[in-house]
Amino acid sequence: MNTHSPLPALLLLQLWVMAAALNQEGVLLLRAKGGFEIPGDSLADWKSGDPTPCNWTGVFCSSGAGGQPTVTKIDLSELNMAGPFPAEFCLLPSLSFLSLSFNYINSSLPNSSVLPCSSLTHLDLSQNVLVGALPSALSSLPLLRHLNLAGNNFTGAIPDSYSLFPSLQTLSLTANLLNDTIPPFLGNISTLRQLNLSYNPFAAGPLPRQLSNLTNLDTLWLAGCSLTGEIPPELGRLSKLTNFDVSSNFLTGEIPDALSALTSVVQIELYNNSLTGRFPAGLSNLTALRRIDASMNHLSGPIPDDIFSIPLLDSLHLYDNQFNGSVPTTAAMASHLFELRLFGNQLSGPLPASLGINSPLRFVDISYNQLTGEIPRAICGGGVLQELLLINNYISGGLPQDLTRCKTLTRVRLANNLLSGEVPAGIWGLPNLSTLELANNSLSGSIPADIAGAKNLIKLQISDNQFSGNIPAGIGSLSMLSELSASGNRLTGRLPESLRVLGELVLLLLHKNFLSGELLTGIQQWKNLTQLNLANNEFTGLIPSELGDLRALVFLDLSGNQLVGEIPIQLQNLQPSQLNLSDNQLSGSIPPLFMNRAYQNSFLGNPSLCRDPTGNCLSSINGARRGRSKFFWLLRSILILFAVVLIVGLSFHRYKKRKTDMAKSGLNNSDWILMTSHKLGFSECDISRCLQEDNVIGSGASGKVYKVVLGNDEVVAVKKLWNSPDMDAVAALGKIRHKNIVNLWSCCVERDSKLLVYEFMVNGSLRDVLRGGKAGALCWGLRLRIAMDAAEGLCYLHHGCHPPIVHGNFNSNNILLDADFGAKVADSGVAMVVDGVEKSPAFMSVDAASGAYHPPEYSCTRRFNEKNDVHSFGVVILELITGKLAADTEFGENDLVNWVCSGIQQNGVKEVIDSRLDLCNKEEEITKFLSIGLLCSSFLPMSRPPMMKVVKMLARLMEHS
Repeated sequence: MNTHSPLPALLLLQLWVMAAALNQEGVLLLRAKGGFEIPGDSLADWKSGDPTPCNWTGVFCSSGAGGQPTVTKIDLSELNMAGPFPAEFCLLPSLSFLSLSFNYINSSLPNSSVLPCSSLTHLDLSQNVLVGALPSALSSLPLLRHLNLAGNNFTGAIPDSYSLFPSLQTLSLTANLLNDTIPPFLGNISTLRQLNLSYNPFAAGPLPRQLSNLTNLDTLWLAGCSLTGEIPPELGRLSKLTNFDVSSNFLTGEIPDALSALTSVVQIELYNNSLTGRFPAGLSNLTALRRIDASMNHLSGPIPDDIFSIPLLDSLHLYDNQFNGSVPTTAAMASHLFELRLFGNQLSGPLPASLGINSPLRFVDISYNQLTGEIPRAICGGGVLQELLLINNYISGGLPQDLTRCKTLTRVRLANNLLSGEVPAGIWGLPNLSTLELANNSLSGSIPADIAGAKNLIKLQISDNQFSGNIPAGIGSLSMLSELSASGNRLTGRLPESLRVLGELVLLLLHKNFLSGELLTGIQQWKNLTQLNLANNEFTGLIPSELGDLRALVFLDLSGNQLVGEIPIQLQNLQPSQLNLSDNQLSGSIPPLFMNRAYQNSFLGNPSLCRDPTGNCLSSINGARRGRSKFFWLLRSILILFAVVLIVGLSFHRYKKRKTDMAKSGLNNSDWILMTSHKLGFSECDISRCLQEDNVIGSGASGKVYKVVLGNDEVVAVKKLWNSPDMDAVAALGKIRHKNIVNLWSCCVERDSKLLVYEFMVNGSLRDVLRGGKAGALCWGLRLRIAMDAAEGLCYLHHGCHPPIVHGNFNSNNILLDADFGAKVADSGVAMVVDGVEKSPAFMSVDAASGAYHPPEYSCTRRFNEKNDVHSFGVVILELITGKLAADTEFGENDLVNWVCSGIQQNGVKEVIDSRLDLCNKEEEITKFLSIGLLCSSFLPMSRPPMMKVVKMLARLMEHS
């Protein structure tokens, strides 16, 4: 008797029947799905049991031959899929639309894969990580009208065959790694309407005149393409052109008058070139033109009157040029103008009196010029003004009363002018105001109670005016306030008790006023406060011990008041880069940790303050005891005299020895400036003795690094800078405290020596480890943790500092490892310190020594922002994966990013992974890690994620590691 149940066989038969029910197109789609790594259940409804795939996610069908549904469209964009290009899709006979954009398609695109796609009219593979050469076979697809391969890593030249597209209307190759010149034969694609080639590292070359043959073109986007020479006047023949962008190139010469023939143009982008001469007149004929941006060039002469006669003009950017003369009166007649940015020129004279009456102005920035006259009364006449920026001019008069009705204002920056009179009360309390900067004027009056209405105020800068009266209690209701700068005024009265609750406060600067009363206590909510300056007022009473609990505080100045009592011992909890309690009436002892050279001037002008480190003062607050016998007085005098002689002798001996040490180390202690942000147990002399070549542990673009072992066995790293540092920048860097950023402890500066003292990291730099004997110790988990640590440090600089700090020289040499291989970011903003450039929140100049990490656009702009740091971080990830250094000579004229892309194209992901890594069950995780690295190092800046997002991506990866 057969005891086996027939059920399993029936189940197998049923499954076979279900699979057999799925049509051939569904089978092809399932085969393609099998080649992807798909997070979550994005394609969970792709099931073999369905008779047709027409109801599957991303699949669309139409009636085919015999009325049977057939797949005509596939849209699987933004599903975070990873894997090679699915050639099976091209076997679908009726497929006309295919979009796989914003995924992680990480293979090459061979001709054999795309040739069968003969029915395609729309192919979008943008924002992936495709590598290799552009497939030449695409031009053989007879129906193809839209081709978007932007945001990948394609290399080489645009194939010659692309001149043969029979029907192509859109060609977008933006943000790849194409490195030949822009070919003139693109002018042969007569059907082309949109040509987008921006942000590729093309070889320097001219803008091809042949593109003027594309008479159907409506979009020409060639930003960041290394274009040189002049703008061809023949482009004026493109009468259908609506968008013209040749920004961020190396174009020279004058703007051709022929641009006035672009009768359909809506947008002209010429910014960040080297264009010269006058701005062309005659643009008033361009009736469709809305936006002109010719900023960051070398244009000169007056701004043409007729530019404001363009009927639909809504945005004009001419900033950072050399325009002179006045702002044309016609600017007041531009009925659609909402954005006017003319800052950084040589404009003079008054603004048009009626500016704003006829225009819906939202953004006005004419800062850094030589404007005179008054602020136009009706500049907010359109009722939508959000930003009014006129800093650094010679504008006089008062603030217009009409601004009190401008409820849309968010930023008002009028500092460094000649403004006078009282500020209308309603301006103080504008409900959407986030920034009010009125510093360095001659404004007067009091701060009214109306300020309580400015619930969104973040920054209030009114220093160096003539404001008087009390600080109103209502200021405590501004819960978002991070900066209150009101120094150099005539403010009186006590600090309002309500200031205590301002938990977002970072800067409180009220020095040089007439404020009185006792300092506030109960200030525990000031956890974010970094600078407190109440100097040169009339404060009395004790120094609150709670100040020692404000761990973020690095600048404390209470000098020039009438404070009494002892210095709270709790202040030793701080790490101030500047401490000034001088010129008060303090008594008692100086806390021991402040008894060093760094604070030698911090306590002057307090006659009753004990300066003896032992606390045994010869003159105490009680004075010398009277009634002692003359014998004891004489004996004490003799002992004092003996002690003085002994001290002088020892000091002379120490001086001679110190001079000898200085001579050996090349240092002179005649004029040291010491700034500290750490409790120091050493002096600059202790450091100088150790600056010997035997102690050198590294050398970089900004200086040479020494390992210094101090007398107390403390080990520090000392960077001897090549150039003089910006001391304000040093102070700013000394305030940075994060677990993944190397702490800057102090700065010692003398005429011939500039030293930065850092905490010492035992395992050196990541670069040294990768190229040295310790590389084998870096297992997969350790490499991922190093990347996470470095990402968190860089994220803090970008998103946790105010203003944000751009590292500017991020690379594996500036990632230092502690004893447990925990990573910290070093040299944070040192390029800013040594260059002495203006410290913008977004940009700063850097040394070009670390070119292997620099993004492609750096060669054009020579400027750095957060996106450039992200690119450098992506390169570091590739170093961690490959075990190779970005600056390895084996790459020749290539770079690590291109090498990785080429390796993946030729041999797959395994080819580029460090052979020292154990891949056991980790290849999928490493592939995702690689995708993050390639995403961060994308050619197009806008494709690079912010560091906050990078940290989240790495955190998700670590959860599954």
